Amino acid sequence: MDEEDLAIIIKNTRREEIKNFFIKNKKKIYFLTSLILLTVFSTFFYLDNVKKQKAEIADKFIKASINYNLKKEAYYLKEFNEIINTHDSTYAPLALFFLIDNKILNSNEEINHLFDQVLNNANLEKEIKNLVIYKKALINADFQSENIMIEILKPVINSESFWKPHSLLLLGDYFLFKGEKQKAKDFYSQILTSQKTNENIFNQAQQRILKNYGE
Repeated sequence: MDEEDLAIIIKNTRREEIKNFFIKNKKKIYFLTSLILLTVFSTFFYLDNVKKQKAEIADKFIKASINYNLKKEAYYLKEFNEIINTHDSTYAPLALFFLIDNKILNSNEEINHLFDQVLNNANLEKEIKNLVIYKKALINADFQSENIMIEILKPVINSESFWKPHSLLLLGDYFLFKGEKQKAKDFYSQILTSQKTNENIFNQAQQRILKNYGE
């Protein structure tokens, strides 16, 4: 038997083995193929649905923020609340900021409830979450105790976040306003020794120390 004949026999044998394998495992193969196709299509439809939902939320936010007017405040309050309730990692924080920046909400309790609702979103990007925490502290600075203020900002001031210097400056100003100058100085000093402080925040902390402590 020459090499060519041997190759033909081996090739045909392999074909028979493959054929027999498919016949023997036909049900398993059909099941696995169906499962794979179902997974692929389910993933596709899920991602497509998520994309559509995101677009709908974005459209709703844009329309509400552009068309907002005081005469229909109750309507737009409802619209922005609905956006917050979607827990969208982009537009829920933006809706909350819009409500606050335009003074649509007057109840501190309601404002803090919405802040907590946004912050409880596990999908919130880290620096967006830190910004929301900073904004929450900023809103609460006029009426909350020092323990609550520090508790709110603890996740940020104990991190290397972009918002850490802003939070330290806020706490410094908070204690300076309360007449607790040493506590204020401690927070300003942390800004001056930080390696990641941006120039604007650094200059503000430095000016406050020069003005209030003569250093």
